[in-house]
Amino acid sequence: MMKKLLLVTASLVALGAAAPASAADLAARPYTKAPPMVAAIYDWSGFYIGINGGGATSHNCWDLVGGVREGCHDATGGTVGGQIGYRWQTGPVVFGVEAQGNWADFKGDNVSAFFAPDRNRTKIDAFGLFTGQIGYAWNNVLLYAKGGAAVTDNKYDIISGVGGGVLASTTNTRWGGVVGAGIEYGFAPSWSVAFEYDHMFMDRQNVTFVGAGFVQTDSIKQDVDLFTARLNYKFGGPVIGKY
Repeated sequence: MMKKLLLVTASLVALGAAAPASAADLAARPYTKAPPMVAAIYDWSGFYIGINGGGATSHNCWDLVGGVREGCHDATGGTVGGQIGYRWQTGPVVFGVEAQGNWADFKGDNVSAFFAPDRNRTKIDAFGLFTGQIGYAWNNVLLYAKGGAAVTDNKYDIISGVGGGVLASTTNTRWGGVVGAGIEYGFAPSWSVAFEYDHMFMDRQNVTFVGAGFVQTDSIKQDVDLFTARLNYKFGGPVIGKY
């Protein structure tokens, strides 16, 4: 019995001494390089459609044809509408085209300096913008400028300063130019929100009024300062990986 115990003990000691040598003879474990980090970048390319809302001030000056000044007023109010466009991106530079159409309620008036106490009133019922864009993107943040053509749908009233009734009224559509700038943030692969300012140069246009017993033509100059918040949904151009 004592011989068997000594034999087992000697075998264990020999095995323990041989183990490190055997481990040293094993092949080294293969080294696997960790995969590279992927930084997501936002792609602004693709078609988009969206809605917008905000407010504006339209400055309008009425002058009787012949040089007599009637005065100026600001037509202010709210607006809501939509836009559709397409963008393509090359590096950080983004190009685009867009069409925008809005319902509007910009109105204001002033007492005529020539026909007091009668008042002249301007109301913009709708407008459209047709623009090209150029911008610079920092991943999902886009700073852009825009410019192109603008159109407004207007209504003009001459209001009696005595009874308050409308003495004459007419409507017209005028074309002009627009420049603007905005900043847009892509908060999801297909969704973005933007804040934009636009100035519309609508120049002068002759407007003729026909009332009870009189005909009057005014040269009316119009400019519009527009501020809107926008929400866009983009088709195509998903987030891609850059190593």
